[in-house]
Amino acid sequence: MNRGIYTVKENRALTDSVFLMKLEGDTSSITAPGQFINISLDGFYLRRPISICDYDDKEITIIYKTVGEGTLAMSRLAAGAELDVLCGLGNGFNVAKCGEKPVLIGGGVGIPPLYNLCKKLISLGKNVTVILGFNTNSEIFYKDEFSALGADVIVTTVDGSCGVKGFVTDALINIDYDYFYTCGPMPMFRAIEKTASAGGQYSFEERMGCGFGACMGCSCKTKYGNKRICKDGPVLDREEIVW
Repeated sequence: MNRGIYTVKENRALTDSVFLMKLEGDTSSITAPGQFINISLDGFYLRRPISICDYDDKEITIIYKTVGEGTLAMSRLAAGAELDVLCGLGNGFNVAKCGEKPVLIGGGVGIPPLYNLCKKLISLGKNVTVILGFNTNSEIFYKDEFSALGADVIVTTVDGSCGVKGFVTDALINIDYDYFYTCGPMPMFRAIEKTASAGGQYSFEERMGCGFGACMGCSCKTKYGNKRICKDGPVLDREEIVW
């Protein structure tokens, strides 16, 4: 983990409520896809944890949804603004367990951390399928970006306005895979747990205080004792999760 001042290079809307931000700064503490950053915003007491969508040696891309006053304030930041950021938090996904035909399953704003994971897996020569779940066509983002990486992309919408009608599990039951990675809301996780036929990893979304394991505010029970989502997670293996 490192703390530093990062400069907003780009901040733009992808949909009515989902925004993409690029930050310039030190990325040396990022070691695995699925890690996150914690952003301090003027006028707000707690930092905002946001998953890392992609990164290189000098820039981080994040995608976030405006769900409260903090993220709304983020959406109004212009290029050149400076932010106090804790970078390289969490454990990230373990790509060593991926098998040959991994499937990546994302729901809404759980999709962004799967992008860099997809890039890593394809660079390893894996045959990657990505399932992106949304409520309706107007909410869809990053479908083309995943396709451009070389993944087989399946979109599901609850109302059937694009792709497979229904939920991510309605697509999951019809594909061949030997491992899964997923990030999204808890109801989606519970449905996947009942449907998945292989091992996998879940990246949990949780309210956090500090973001690096000091406050114990995001602890959860596992089969191997209590773990902190911000420090020991956000990624947990399927076999250790207590549902």
